[in-house]
Amino acid sequence: MSELLLIDDDQELCELLCSWLSQEGFQVRACHDGTSARQALAEAAPAAVVLDVMLPDGSGLELLKQLRADHPDLPVVMLSARGEPLDRILGLELGADDYLAKPCDPRELTARLRAVLRRSHPVASSTQLELGDLTFSPMRGVVSVDEKELTLTVSESRLLEALMRQPGEPVDKQELAQLALGRKLTLYDRSLDMHVSNLRKKIGPHPDGRPRIVALRSRGYYYAL
Repeated sequence: MSELLLIDDDQELCELLCSWLSQEGFQVRACHDGTSARQALAEAAPAAVVLDVMLPDGSGLELLKQLRADHPDLPVVMLSARGEPLDRILGLELGADDYLAKPCDPRELTARLRAVLRRSHPVASSTQLELGDLTFSPMRGVVSVDEKELTLTVSESRLLEALMRQPGEPVDKQELAQLALGRKLTLYDRSLDMHVSNLRKKIGPHPDGRPRIVALRSRGYYYAL
């Protein structure tokens, strides 16, 4: 049974989601502010976190920053009542694996959680991938660039693995979204682009300054050799 930490100040919504997710086989612990959430995380790391952008004692985005520093590979799904594009962009830039606007359909949240949990327990080969000065261990979610180790989020790991397994070959956006996000992209959905942007920042360019990950307009991305 997967343990989830639900962080949201809307107690009525928490009760609804806890009831639904429990019926779906999850064990859910709810916290209604950042302070109690930090305490819960210090006690034991859950399998995944559902985090609201707005909390009574601070920003959920600030808590996400701390989460990423302390638990870089912990799957996080963000929620926001405002549904503002800026909230979504900031959340994804800070390392959220997925994002849903409130009110959300509990069935969709369940599907998103199952997708990020599947991606956090890959069944792919544990073989290290190596291209030039970059080495990547898919099972560990750790990439080494010029012998400096970096930890990737679940989505970044799946994205890099997909591109490195087909170096120099374009990978379609929808195919990448299915592999990295566990779902298809919707209209105006920039989630994949944000994860690519974060990944680019982490791994940097080739030693000669060329980008490692190249975009093909309206098509997808490829890992440049």
